[in-house]
Amino acid sequence: MRISFLCSDIQHPVNEYLRKWIERQQGKHQTELVRKKNELSGGDILFLVSCSEIVAAMDRSAYRACLVLHASDLPEGRGWSPHIWQIIAGAEEITLSLLEAEDKVDTGRIWKKIKLTVPKHALWTEINEQLFAAEIELIDFAVREFGRIRPIGQNPSVEPSYYPRRSPADSKINPTHSIASQFDRIRVCDPDRFPAFFELHGKQYKIILEKISG
Repeated sequence: MRISFLCSDIQHPVNEYLRKWIERQQGKHQTELVRKKNELSGGDILFLVSCSEIVAAMDRSAYRACLVLHASDLPEGRGWSPHIWQIIAGAEEITLSLLEAEDKVDTGRIWKKIKLTVPKHALWTEINEQLFAAEIELIDFAVREFGRIRPIGQNPSVEPSYYPRRSPADSKINPTHSIASQFDRIRVCDPDRFPAFFELHGKQYKIILEKISG
């Protein structure tokens, strides 16, 4: 099979998992990992992973299937960084959906869903390890079962909800509030690209959160 991955951000931590998956496919499938849709070569499956470009129907037509990995129980939680917003809101379980890409964001038919338990003590790296391992599981499923899957439409009786795109300002912490009350927000901040920070005495301070036991 000819399999493509489109991941817009070269610094995104999921890239390491995608590269390792591609390495394991040597001799089995033709694979590519690209940053822009104009670099895509066409084929059987296109996976959109943390893709910020609009991939229109004409782009998708170069593949037999164009699939999105999205960390919410669709149609709830369409939009940006769904697992981050859910954990900030207190969620301890996340649903990861594998769905077909459509012109209207996150509305495609579902190929498979799996659930992840996110411990209250899990930090950014640990959450990523769980999430990306689950994404690889769904990628393996799609490749293994390709041609036998019967996608289902999203539940029309469930009202869709939408998350906004996150910005660096969403990593801002209030220094007058307790750590406990803001722990979920701190632990989901990307320590490299969007670290948690607070402002005090006219200065900004970065928060470094590390687990030292257990």
